[in-house]
Amino acid sequence: MKPPERHEPDPVPRDPTSAIAGAASPAWTDVRGWGRLGMRAIETAPQDLIVGSRHAVLTRGLGRSYGDASLPPASRPEVMSTRAADRILAFDPSTGVLRAEAGLSLRSVNAVFMRRGWFPPVTPGTQYVTLGGMVAADVHGKNHHVDGGFGEHVSRVLLRTGDGHVVECSRQSNPSLFAATLGGMGLTGHILEVEFALRPIPSPWIQHETLRIPDLGAFLEQLSASAAHWPFTVGWIDCLKRGAAMGRGVLIRGRFADASRAPRSSPPEISRLRVPFDAPNVVMRDGVMRTLNAVYYATRGLRPAAGIEHPEKFFYPLDALLDWNRLYGRRGFTQYQCVVPRAAGPDGVERMLRVLTDRGGSSFLCVIKDCGAEGLGTLSFPMPGISIAADLPVRPQTQALVDALNETLIALGGRVYLAKDSFTRAEHFRAMEPRLPRFLAERARWDRERRIRSALSVRLMGDPP
Repeated sequence: MKPPERHEPDPVPRDPTSAIAGAASPAWTDVRGWGRLGMRAIETAPQDLIVGSRHAVLTRGLGRSYGDASLPPASRPEVMSTRAADRILAFDPSTGVLRAEAGLSLRSVNAVFMRRGWFPPVTPGTQYVTLGGMVAADVHGKNHHVDGGFGEHVSRVLLRTGDGHVVECSRQSNPSLFAATLGGMGLTGHILEVEFALRPIPSPWIQHETLRIPDLGAFLEQLSASAAHWPFTVGWIDCLKRGAAMGRGVLIRGRFADASRAPRSSPPEISRLRVPFDAPNVVMRDGVMRTLNAVYYATRGLRPAAGIEHPEKFFYPLDALLDWNRLYGRRGFTQYQCVVPRAAGPDGVERMLRVLTDRGGSSFLCVIKDCGAEGLGTLSFPMPGISIAADLPVRPQTQALVDALNETLIALGGRVYLAKDSFTRAEHFRAMEPRLPRFLAERARWDRERRIRSALSVRLMGDPP
């Protein structure tokens, strides 16, 4: 299997007048995932998603899935954007329950509700995602070991299924469809509305601590020890370091600060920089990244750092650098994110890191997190264990590296995160995902012809190309 292409292909010869109904002016555009895998497609943005989804083969939000999950199949290069449908439909201040259209962004939710004392129960590492995308990927955050994934807090979803019906699903109504939709990568239907409960917070500021950790064993011990006292934990590890210092890194843990300790003022707007051009390939060479890792680790103090921090700096540090994906150059990058089950123990985590380092999986950004109980979603990613996520520049050897990582992961009983993936082979996905037949059966109940599909479902699930 050839690696996915990451250049702009010639436009597909298709009549633009056949685009999705409800679009004011359909046009060819460059549609890409965050890893810069892309294609030419017709993207429409109807304000009425119920009408617009009538003929859509795939729904797309802000395009922050890293690979091909939000790209349409080559034979139907049409995608419906939800960005124009971003209204808040209802909010109950006595319970925190929010109902909104699928195109509402997490950034907008935070802007409206944080100053009123509410915050999403789960947030991923960027706020440039839509509620529909958060459901489709069943996103998780730094608090998965405490609160699970986003889907555990969703009470209702409105879908247009592949057979044309607009269906409400929840734990009580169409529960099997509801479970398949949480983490179903948008393949069970077009997500039109989402209802979930926000959480009350004592202040919008974060009380945090940062610790420098010398090796992998100590890191896993500290993650486990921190979980009982800190709702938010995450670590950066130097995945290029070998020997006794393998897995050294920085552990960050936090909680919302009590009002008595937090500043009285609201967090100010963060200044944002933008990467203005595609970086040359030399920036992501192994030697450069080894140096960056060493400098980052060395600049963390030997003594724990603690204090009150801006919530965006804590939850979304990369959002301060707009278009940071351009640092990986025109070829782009992929993120290999997996979860190693608890039963595999520290040796399982070490095995994955050894494959990564031995095969030249150079990465400056390698994140490690503690995962809690498996969620309701049929294909939801996390399970009890340790999540490892490494950004990898796309190179000729990337496919072989992912193959080797997946073969090791399958032997350990783990799985990969579809929202980040673009290189996993279908046979590897089937081997690591025993829940797949149940998902496909539920999907077939509502879309026997697999009319709703994506480049990812073509690659991994055998959908028509």
